[in-house]
Amino acid sequence: MTETKPRFNWGHININVRNLERSIEFYNKLGFEIFIPGIPYLALHQGEQAATLPAPAATALGVAEGTKGRACIMQLDQGFPKLDLTEFMDLAQANPLGNSDVGLVRICLATEDLQRDVASLKAQGVEFVSSPQTGHKGLADIAVCKDPDGTLIELLQVYLDRWQDVLNPG
Repeated sequence: MTETKPRFNWGHININVRNLERSIEFYNKLGFEIFIPGIPYLALHQGEQAATLPAPAATALGVAEGTKGRACIMQLDQGFPKLDLTEFMDLAQANPLGNSDVGLVRICLATEDLQRDVASLKAQGVEFVSSPQTGHKGLADIAVCKDPDGTLIELLQVYLDRWQDVLNPG
């Protein structure tokens, strides 16, 4: 009997936030726009009043039954993955992981002009971990910023013309 591997496609990346409006404003600065003003399969919406997660959704997410929240789905250039922003009410929350931690620590967005985009975001008050840095062998330039809750967003400008030795070793 042959084992069949699962076949997945990108769906979304979820980021839990402390303040939905503040986070929407931040991700708008990065070029995201609202795709759906809620997460329909969780019965959450973007409105001012929090909704209660249905019991099966709370179970699937591993949160307490009766958990309330608000959410939206954002997109960048109508592509995938989508970005789900979820604000849960009255749950104990830890700070986001940092680059030295285990687990999903940052998402990465590609740019064609890192210097321009970093300057624009700094002018809008976005916090950066450092100024843009040149990666190993000049393969890419990298900068990492933080969303309002400290989630790390890597901004990357790749120079594919410098990748011949990496893509075609030997």
